[in-house]
Amino acid sequence: MDTRDHVETSQRRPRGRPKSFHDKTEQNTVQSLDRAVSVLRHLADSGGVSLSDLAKQTEQSPATLYRILTTFERHAVTEFDEHQQLWNVGAGAYRIGSSFLRRTSIVERARPVLHQLMQDTGETANLGVEHNGHVLFVFQVETQESIRAFFPPGTQSQMHASGIGKALLAHMSPDRLNSWFAQHSDLEGYTDRTITSTDALHSELAHIRAAGVSVDNEERNIGMRCIAAPVCNAFEEPVAGISVSGPISRMGDDQLSNMSKYVRKAAEKLTEAIGGQI
Repeated sequence: MDTRDHVETSQRRPRGRPKSFHDKTEQNTVQSLDRAVSVLRHLADSGGVSLSDLAKQTEQSPATLYRILTTFERHAVTEFDEHQQLWNVGAGAYRIGSSFLRRTSIVERARPVLHQLMQDTGETANLGVEHNGHVLFVFQVETQESIRAFFPPGTQSQMHASGIGKALLAHMSPDRLNSWFAQHSDLEGYTDRTITSTDALHSELAHIRAAGVSVDNEERNIGMRCIAAPVCNAFEEPVAGISVSGPISRMGDDQLSNMSKYVRKAAEKLTEAIGGQI
């Protein structure tokens, strides 16, 4: 290889993006694909929807939507229920989405921990991570109780109104926490218990750091409580959160202390399993 070949090779960009990868303009998006993904998002939120209703929701023609849906159906990303005449997200979408979970071993490591936590507390056990400033729920073990919390994998929640979210925020480095507050100065209220003041949230996070657990006390949904604790890596950085959630009738003040012990124990066990430390 001569000198020119060496120079050209060393200056090549890494594979994965073209030379204009810094350009975020519309010219770098495929409009039909963007439209199709938007349709899939609507379908995922609907839990089953007719073609006519989906057309109203997306403001697109039924003919266009039908082509999108049948294309997805070829790859099992969507499914059509002939009896109810409804479109749903298919198993293919789950298989594609689950690749996100395979990026880290934490989900596999968390399975036995969350199963044990659900058995110890009798309530739904959850695993969530921070993703783009929100809590992303990645795994859940449901209780068998008829009234229970339900956060299917892929569900996102605002961090300030989530047990896991507050546990993660409380254990972030000062720089990372300040960056989050700079981007989320307007805290949305969901109930009259939601913390919407940044000063109040700072105070709450200090309390969580001292207690080792956070409590979502009907801050996202009236009648529901959540207790959470952080899972940390080898650098004591929070990488995930474990929680139990359920109705306040079964998670009253007299149960909080005992349940908190189980949650802390589970978080510590998972932290140890991934080689971390709290």
